[in-house]
This record gives sequence, structure tokens and C-alpha cells, in this order.
Amino acid sequence: MVDKAKIEQLVNEKLEKGMFLVEVQVSASNFIRVSIESFDGITIDHCVAISRHIEHSLDREEEDFELQVSSPGLSEPLKVKDQYIKNIGRQLEVDTEDGRKLAGILKDATPDDILLETSSREKVEGHKKKQLVVKEYKIEYSDIKSAKVVVLFK
Repeated sequence: MVDKAKIEQLVNEKLEKGMFLVEVQVSASNFIRVSIESFDGITIDHCVAISRHIEHSLDREEEDFELQVSSPGLSEPLKVKDQYIKNIGRQLEVDTEDGRKLAGILKDATPDDILLETSSREKVEGHKKKQLVVKEYKIEYSDIKSAKVVVLFK
């Protein structure tokens, strides 16, 4: 079986400034899936360059493999801290380990946690109509079960 750590090392050797590795998956049948991301966006040329680097560094005579290099899709959950930093200011849906489902604007991402601002209409004492209530949640990465960017079409 192809060594996942070796693939990660090969990808990191070829990453350009502003790019980062999201995930490497290696199946039992040697299907290698590499996800890369960038603060400026990933092009097909970036994927091709990394794919060629990996292919030239591995010996198909020793182990046959199938390789796919791409950026994570829009529907994929966020997996690494750099993805949170890239998406500051965007709408997120976050499922926490304690079962809460939060949706709001990602205001900040630090090495330890994120700051999510939610807004909802709630009944406030002293008002007849529901009022817009804005809350901020500081959520540690270890408390995030899943987080996805909400794609808005305007």
C-alpha cells in the first residue's frame, strides 16, 4: 500500500506560496485522493503540477496506483484551520460536538478557535414584535463536528 505520509511530503514539496494541503486519502486499492487549497484559488495547472510531481516520485513497478488531485468541492466540510481563515466573512453552518447547529458569519479564525456571529428574530421582553438578536459564539476547533460554507447566489 502507498504510504500516506510520503504522499503528504511530496505534496508539501510542490505547494506554492499561499497554498496548503487539505487532505490525503489512500484506499486499500491504492487510490490516492489529494485535496489542495489556496488563499487565491486553485487552478488546473496547480493540480497538474502536483499530480506530475507525485507520479514521477513513485514507482509504478513497485506499486500500481490511481491518483486524483483537486481542490475540495463546495459541499465538502472544512477540514483544516487555513480553510477557516480563507473563509472569514462568509456564511457557515457549524455542527458542534454537543449537538448544536449554528449558522452565521465567520468573523474570525485563530489557531485555537473560530468566532461565529449569528442573528435571529426573537421575542425580547418589553417589545411587541420579535427583535433582531445578534450573538457571537467562540467555538474551539475540537468542539466542531462539521462546518460547511453556505453558498449564496445573489
